[in-house]
Amino acid sequence: MDKMTAIILGGGRGTRLDPLTKVRSKPAVPIGGKFRLIDIPLSNCLHAGIRDIFILTQFNTESLHHHISSTYIFDNFSRGAIRILAAQQTMEISDWYQGTADAVRKNLSFFKDAEENIIILSGDHLYRMDYADFLKHHVESNADISIAVKPVFEREAPELGILKANKEGLITSFHEKPQDKDVLDKLKIAPELFDAVNLNPDGRTHIASMGIYIFKKEVLFELLQNNKKEDFGKEIIPDSIKTKRLVSYFFDGYWEDIGTIRAFFDVHMALTTPIPEFNFYDEEKPIYTHPRFLPASKINKCQINQSVVAEGCILLGSIIENSIIGIRSYIEEGTLVQKSIIMGSQFYETIEEHDQNRKNNKPNLGIGKNCVIRNAIIDMNCSIGNNVQIINKENRTEAEESFYRIRDGIVIIPKGTVIADNTII
Repeated sequence: MDKMTAIILGGGRGTRLDPLTKVRSKPAVPIGGKFRLIDIPLSNCLHAGIRDIFILTQFNTESLHHHISSTYIFDNFSRGAIRILAAQQTMEISDWYQGTADAVRKNLSFFKDAEENIIILSGDHLYRMDYADFLKHHVESNADISIAVKPVFEREAPELGILKANKEGLITSFHEKPQDKDVLDKLKIAPELFDAVNLNPDGRTHIASMGIYIFKKEVLFELLQNNKKEDFGKEIIPDSIKTKRLVSYFFDGYWEDIGTIRAFFDVHMALTTPIPEFNFYDEEKPIYTHPRFLPASKINKCQINQSVVAEGCILLGSIIENSIIGIRSYIEEGTLVQKSIIMGSQFYETIEEHDQNRKNNKPNLGIGKNCVIRNAIIDMNCSIGNNVQIINKENRTEAEESFYRIRDGIVIIPKGTVIADNTII
């Protein structure tokens, strides 16, 4: 089996995930109580034996750098490296990345020694895929470009990049978010193709690009060096259909694009169900992250239902329902947390610091007594006082306030925010 180099696209400013991306890049956003988004594609790479990995990003890279350098450490006796390529000005380049293809083009000099196949990944998707099987399919199909595709219903197609493939799986056309009914009808997949890949369409009639590609190295260089097209999905892929051999790789497992606050919130709520579609509990192929060596969580007189509690938490007499409680979370007695994401903290406060907080009339790190938190995301290192209500009292859909945001009806408290006693949001 040929080897492969991975390029993970870190995305731009991540404005749709603001304020979670206010002080960190999108791949560094915490997920699942203890992980970060970048852990998903990196874990998939490591399980597939990929050790040559580049991460392209350009905004708020410090926390991502710290996470990568302290987590993914290869020893001296195994080949491999994970390198972060942040956008930078050089003698030849003076502007930011303008799109996914432009980001790769601006770093082509770093990929000259890459393996003969290069996989392009996104840094903000939640899924588990066997890239080794994907590569095997790519090589055996003699593809110039292979595209991971997912079957979708026709009603979903207008929001996605939809591909047309023939009975052999060769891609013949691509349309970005097609709206016209006639176009949608032409893009329907022949039942024989679903049969050929042993997949039950279950009423699904179209296939959508997942934004995951494998290129032959020489093809990638050829396509990027000879034009100024900026985006893979919208430009490079549709244009290359005319001159290159594009092959579809069918994937029918769990996959979610976590590009918005609503998607981020819904993914977490799904993780609280008894048997979530995405399995963080796979012992054979775990999701890797930073080993923190935290103690087990301490829970005293709490009522916890359908929730996930990460390690190192101290929960005192609280009620927690349908929520994710992240690392080192501190929640005092009488507090109700419902359908919320509490990201936790990066450190503990000592008893002496609590005494000092009391003297300065400052809330402790964590969530105080007799609070109500509902349909909210509390970012890391927040200090929330006693008797605080974060409930979107005015039922607003969107809001931009000094110490909180509301997106799609979800209240977000930015990282490091201090909220005084008796505040109502």
